[in-house]
Amino acid sequence: MATITTPDVPFDTELADLIEYRDRAVLSQVIVKDDVSQHTLFCLGKDTDIEEHTATRNASVTVIEGTGTLTLNGKPIALKPGVFVFMPANAPHALVASENLAFLLTLTA
Repeated sequence: MATITTPDVPFDTELADLIEYRDRAVLSQVIVKDDVSQHTLFCLGKDTDIEEHTATRNASVTVIEGTGTLTLNGKPIALKPGVFVFMPANAPHALVASENLAFLLTLTA
């Protein structure tokens, strides 16, 4: 996955065209990064998990395709296309992809 970081030049892209999966792997691609935000496409192969962790910035997840479960502050949230989740900075969270799962992660200052 290549990185597209052109914050000074407007552009558009079809996220579905950037999605790719590998068995039980996490692939990520930074779409745009600047001083105040970062937008990253994450693609998790079926049965892949991301262990509980925190982030120092506010974050949001927008599911593009697939299903999984995001556990946020101990609460499970079902992920499916169209689901949006906001996570405040330092909130513990973990993720499991029950099938191939793609989402856009946005980090903000």
